[in-house]
Amino acid sequence: MNQLSLSTVILSSQKPILALCISLLGIASSQAATYDIDPTHTNVRFAIDHFNTSTNTGGFYNVTGQLDYDPAAKTGDISLVIPLNSLNTGDTAFDIALKSTDFFDVEQFPLVQFESTKWHFSTEGDKTNVSKVDGMLTLHGKTNPITLTATKFNCYLNPILKKPVCGGDFTTTIDRTKWGISKYTLLGITEKVRLNIQIEAAKR
Repeated sequence: MNQLSLSTVILSSQKPILALCISLLGIASSQAATYDIDPTHTNVRFAIDHFNTSTNTGGFYNVTGQLDYDPAAKTGDISLVIPLNSLNTGDTAFDIALKSTDFFDVEQFPLVQFESTKWHFSTEGDKTNVSKVDGMLTLHGKTNPITLTATKFNCYLNPILKKPVCGGDFTTTIDRTKWGISKYTLLGITEKVRLNIQIEAAKR
């Protein structure tokens, strides 16, 4: 057998191995990266109409969780844990009232959890953007579906952390009575609560 024929046989025998390597590289490149939620840059703020005269606002902080995101494959997954004791409206008396059994009942239900079920993407030119995130919100012992609309979402190399960071702003409006919080709805405090959610997570 001449050298050319021998080389052909060797290359032919290596094709399955090469194909497997290429396949594995493709799988690795499409795997979502994992990011840890940064509690200092993640919060959930709410706004609720107050007797049709003004809007009461407040927020929850020290949010923790995990983000898995792959823009190339257009996939994502996020889980958030929101401690209700972090509630801050700027009014101590109002904070105490909201934490009571009339509203959040923080002693019995100290945490709120959100788990995404589906991510939606839109394309503008050659750029893929996160548009919506569907998920399940567990609050006050009840779980219901909600959809978060992304007003912006982006990833960048953080110059301080020296690692990739992804994050964005999301908004949704929920009916609090679906989670068993209906105090004063008949007296003028609406059941509709607008949520504005800021998320930022650093690559693990």
